Amino acid sequence: MTQGAMVPSPCTQVCRLDRATGWCEGCGRKIEEIGGWMGASDAEKRAILTRLPERLRRLAQ
Repeated sequence: MTQGAMVPSPCTQVCRLDRATGWCEGCGRKIEEIGGWMGASDAEKRAILTRLPERLRRLAQ
């Protein structure tokens, strides 16, 4: 098992970056967070996941 394999990706298969924020309109991650997801530790992934609901709420406004 690879590092961080227990935390599932939040990807929704809607891969469009918002020009104003740089966040994915589907999952709310930044391009760096998306690109680094596979190598991130479980703790890093959980930290990213905690930021996503607020980002997605802001994108929906």
